[in-house]
Amino acid sequence: MEKRWVYKDEPDNEIVEKLSKEINISTYLSKILVQRGVSTFDEAKEFFRPSLSKLHDPFLMLNMDRAVNRLTDAVFNKEKILIYGDYDVDGTTSVSLIYLFLKQFSDNIEFYIPDRYTEGYGISEKGINHAIDKQFQLIIALDCGIRAVDRAKQAKDADIDLIICDHHIPGKELPDAFAILDPKQKNCKYPYKELSGCGVGFKLLEGFCQQNTIEKEILFELLDLVAVSIGCDIVPIVDENRILAYYGLKKLNQAPSAGLKSLIEISGKKNQFSITDVVFSIGPRINAAGRLTHATESVNLLIGDSTQTDTFADNLNDRNKERREFDQTITEEALEMISNLNSNKKSTVLFKEDWHKGVIGIVASRCIEHYHRPTIILTESKGKATGSARSVDGFDVHEAISECADLLEQFGGHTHAAGLTLPIENVGAFIEKFEEVVGSRILPEQLIPKVEIDTDLPLNEVNFKTYNIMSQMAPFGPQNMSPVFGTKNVIVDTIPKVIKDKHIKGFVHAQNSTKLFEFIGFGMADKMDLIKVGEPFHIAYHLEENNYLGNKSLILNLKDVKIDA
Repeated sequence: MEKRWVYKDEPDNEIVEKLSKEINISTYLSKILVQRGVSTFDEAKEFFRPSLSKLHDPFLMLNMDRAVNRLTDAVFNKEKILIYGDYDVDGTTSVSLIYLFLKQFSDNIEFYIPDRYTEGYGISEKGINHAIDKQFQLIIALDCGIRAVDRAKQAKDADIDLIICDHHIPGKELPDAFAILDPKQKNCKYPYKELSGCGVGFKLLEGFCQQNTIEKEILFELLDLVAVSIGCDIVPIVDENRILAYYGLKKLNQAPSAGLKSLIEISGKKNQFSITDVVFSIGPRINAAGRLTHATESVNLLIGDSTQTDTFADNLNDRNKERREFDQTITEEALEMISNLNSNKKSTVLFKEDWHKGVIGIVASRCIEHYHRPTIILTESKGKATGSARSVDGFDVHEAISECADLLEQFGGHTHAAGLTLPIENVGAFIEKFEEVVGSRILPEQLIPKVEIDTDLPLNEVNFKTYNIMSQMAPFGPQNMSPVFGTKNVIVDTIPKVIKDKHIKGFVHAQNSTKLFEFIGFGMADKMDLIKVGEPFHIAYHLEENNYLGNKSLILNLKDVKIDA
C-alpha cells in the first residue's frame, strides 16, 4: 500500500541549537525533543528523569474528596465493597489494582466482571442485582459507568452507593451516582484528561493514601498493573501517563507482581519489556479470557499468588491461541468481503451473524491495515447486531457513529475506537448513513496511511550514542512515539534477501561512504521493485538495537521505502 511521508514541523533552530549545547546532544536529537515540547535544560531533565513527585494532586479531580471520604468510611466501618470492572485489559487491571490494594485494609472486598456475551459492556442489571443479593453497600465501577444512568438509579434505589471511576466521554446525562471520577466530565479541572481507566482508579487510591496518611509506596508497588493498562488502552504517554508508565515498566522489569511475572515467562521474551512488548505480549493474553470465556480468569491471574499464577497463565495462553485462530479465519473472510465491495467507498461496515464477538475489534484493525478506511465489524448477539469500530489517524469515528444515533440502541467509546449495538433490521440503513457521514467529513489524505517522520538523519549519525540517548525518551506510545528517521539517497550493493515471501533484509550505505548498515523491512517484500543495486532510494525507519547471543548491533527497522520522498 502506498504511504505518504509527513515530516513534523520544523522547530525554531535557535532553540534547537541552544538545547543541543546545554545537554550535549546532537541537533538531530534536540530537534526531536523540541518537537515534543522539551526546549530547556530543566524541561529536558524532567523529561529524561520522570518523578512520582510530579504526579498531580488527586484532589484536583472533581468529586475526589467525596469519593475518598466514602471509600474511607466503607473500609474502616468494614462495609461490603464490590469492585466492578470492564472485561478488557484496562478493566481487569483496574479491578486487580483496587482489589490488591484494598485487601490490605479490609476483608470485605469482592470483584465482579460482566460477561461479554450475556451482559455486554458496562454496568449491567445482572451486576447490580448481584450486589443487591450479596448485600454490598458500596460499588466501585472502573473503566465503565459514565453512561450507566439506569444502572446508577437501580443501585441508588437499593441503597447501594456507587463510585464511578471512568475515562470515557460522558453523555448528555450523567448517572446519579454517589461520586463520579472522570477527568473528561464537565467542570472537572483536573490538569490531565487522558488517564486510563486504571489510572483514574489509581488516583482514587492515591487520594485515599493522602487522606489517611498511608505511605504511597504501598500503592506504587502496584504500578506494573497501571503501566499495562496505559499501554493496552492506547492512551497518550505524556504528562502523568508517562510518569506512571515509566515507573510501572521499571516495576514490571525488576519485580513484577506474581501474575504478570507468569505472563512474562510464558511469553518467552528475555529482554526488557517496553510498552510495545506489553501491548503485543501481555495484553492479548489478558484479553483472551474476556473474548472467549470470562474475564474473571484474567483477574484471578492478576491477583493470584505465585502458587497459582503459572496455572492461570497457561490457561490464558491457551485461550490466546484459540483467539488467534478465530482472528485469522474471520479476518480472511472480512478481507474477501471487502474485495467485493465498491472500492470508492470511504468506510467499511461488515455484518455476519456467526462471527465471534470477542475478536471483531481485532478484525476491524486488521482490515484497516489492508484497506485504510474507518471500519466497523458487526456480528449477531442476543438478537441484535453488535460491533466494534476502529478508525484511521485523525478521523473521529465515535463522533461519526453518534451522527447515526437514531439507528442505534447504544454506543460509546473514543475518537479511534468505539462499540455499538443496533437492531439487525437497521444494519442496511446504518451502513448507508455511516458511509454518508464519513464521506462528507473525511479528508482525502486521511484515506492514505502516513509515515510521520521526526527528522532526517545522515547515516553517519547512526551510532550507539544516538541510540542510547534516543532510548531514554521512552516509554514510547501515542504522542511520544519512538522516533522515525528519514535518510535520503541510500544505496545497496547487493539485492536484499526476501524472507518467507514477506520480509526483506539487507545492507545500505550512504552515497559518499562504504560503511554498511543493516536493515529489515517487515511485510515489505512488495517494495523490492524500488530497490535496485547502485540506484539511490529513500528510507524511513526506527533505529533499534539487535541483541543476538549477547552481541549488540544497530538495525534500521524500515517503515517505508520511496524513490521520490
